[in-house]
Amino acid sequence: MNSRRKFLQKLTTAAIAIQFSPDIIAASYKNVYNEPYDGPVLRVAIMGLGSYANRVAEAMRDCKKAKVVSVISGTPSKIKDWQSRFNIPEKNCYTYDNFDQIKDNPDIDAVYVITPNALHRSQVIRVAKAGKHAICEKPMAINAAEGQQMIDACKKANVKLLVGYRMHFEPKTLEIIRMRNNGEMGKILFFQGWCGFAIGDPTQWRLNKQLSGGGSIMDIGIYAINGARYMVGEEPIWVTATETKTNKEIFKEGVDETIQFQFGFASGAVASCLSTYAMNNLDRFFLNGEKGYAEMQPSTGYGPIQGRTFKGELTQPHVTHQTVQMDEMASIIFENKQPIVPINGEEALKDLKIIDAIYLAVKTGGKVKLKL
Repeated sequence: MNSRRKFLQKLTTAAIAIQFSPDIIAASYKNVYNEPYDGPVLRVAIMGLGSYANRVAEAMRDCKKAKVVSVISGTPSKIKDWQSRFNIPEKNCYTYDNFDQIKDNPDIDAVYVITPNALHRSQVIRVAKAGKHAICEKPMAINAAEGQQMIDACKKANVKLLVGYRMHFEPKTLEIIRMRNNGEMGKILFFQGWCGFAIGDPTQWRLNKQLSGGGSIMDIGIYAINGARYMVGEEPIWVTATETKTNKEIFKEGVDETIQFQFGFASGAVASCLSTYAMNNLDRFFLNGEKGYAEMQPSTGYGPIQGRTFKGELTQPHVTHQTVQMDEMASIIFENKQPIVPINGEEALKDLKIIDAIYLAVKTGGKVKLKL
């Protein structure tokens, strides 16, 4: 186990190095990912084999602590393709109808649910009942009530529920959080988050309320919601919101095109955010304090993230987000590691409560109080 201890020590060194020289940071990360590892490996089943699942699985080829060992899909051709690409045995292949049988498969530790939003609740509950840890893409569910049911099911089964908040491990993001925590920016006054893109295929599931649970807020706006919370370092206490819809053919009832929303915090800080499916070039965070600022653009894309603060450019090295995420999730599951910004079900539930409140604010036109 000596090499494992050395690996973990190097991970700690890399994290500390974020505060110092970019050269030290780059060297530390290089050493970490070249270091042999002999600790436990999180054996993951991927549920839903779409484009993002492919991105996650390819990134996991470079993981030290996590490996794709199983697939769950309703499309036989996709299963065959993944079997070939990731050397997955037939006995580890399941459909949506029979995946409860993973309960009897000792090869699987966790299931990563990467399916349309409205399916998350029932699928995660089934995973928990099968005795496997659940990793779920965000949003965790389509509303807070469903999210709470998922949390309760995982607690009852004594398994962990983690959510795919990859930005919570991104080095430039963590550097800004470190600066804020150290008081380098002074009292935080304002956050701005722009998240959006012009959506393509009008027949895709993201524009189907029965599958998505909503529109842009459920997909891209959640980055601004979550980002406002981890950048400001507080939970919002109220929200206001306004919806704009220019194309009712594509964005039908219950599927939001563009929503502008604002948060207020107990400290007096405020946030102004935009979520849209109608505009490109919107991936920007800005954080302002009494003593300084930080800005990121792109702020939540797959990378590399770009940013600067009042002290200069952010130069932390880019490592594929999903690779880092899955290695960190393995540490959370096996070692009960506590990340700087949580990724558990309770964290995701707060975002769902805010989403519920945003939709209520749009409907009523008023200020909605939040209790997170």
